[in-house]
Amino acid sequence: MNTLATVLLSALPLAAGWAVHVRWLHGCLNTARRDPLTGLRTRDGFTCRATALLKDPRAVVVLADVDKFKHINDTYGHAVGDALLKATADRLTHHVGRTGVAGRLGGDEFAAVLIDDHGTAGDLLAVLHGVLARPVEGQDPAVHTTVSLGWVRGADFPADGLSALLRRADEAMYAAKQARAGLRRAGLGRLFATLAGRRVGRTGARTDAPVVGVAA
Repeated sequence: MNTLATVLLSALPLAAGWAVHVRWLHGCLNTARRDPLTGLRTRDGFTCRATALLKDPRAVVVLADVDKFKHINDTYGHAVGDALLKATADRLTHHVGRTGVAGRLGGDEFAAVLIDDHGTAGDLLAVLHGVLARPVEGQDPAVHTTVSLGWVRGADFPADGLSALLRRADEAMYAAKQARAGLRRAGLGRLFATLAGRRVGRTGARTDAPVVGVAA
């Protein structure tokens, strides 16, 4: 056996070991980027995929917040609250489909980026709003709530990155929650600065900042 063949054969175990190690690291990274309760991507994992999707001019950014979630937890217990969050995540994932991405930003707040192939995002999200309000399977029918949604088309604000678009969707969602409208699209007005990036009405936000305009 020549020297080259000997070297190659001796390197095979090392290469195989490195391949296994890389797969293990990849699995650890995927696990770290998944929320253990819902299986959705966490903020970091969501940000990575969502940023890539925003290169598509058909991309729509959605922010969802469960209404009266604290009341559900306080009344029925945290196990029931967890079941509600899991159901919300599953329904959101199904609605977004394989071309989009959904993530849990924390607590009862979720985000998604979907690809609007037919320009009917408003109608699609109205359907989603109804789906998210259904009772949770396997739970008392009384255990249900609505989910407030705010959304924005990335193409309406070509200079905005994911962070700014999420803030616009967040403003629209909060306006929908206050008006009990269920669903709002972010308006074309200026996105006013708030302290630490918090929307008006949240802890840390400027009290003198006007609310961004929204359109139904």
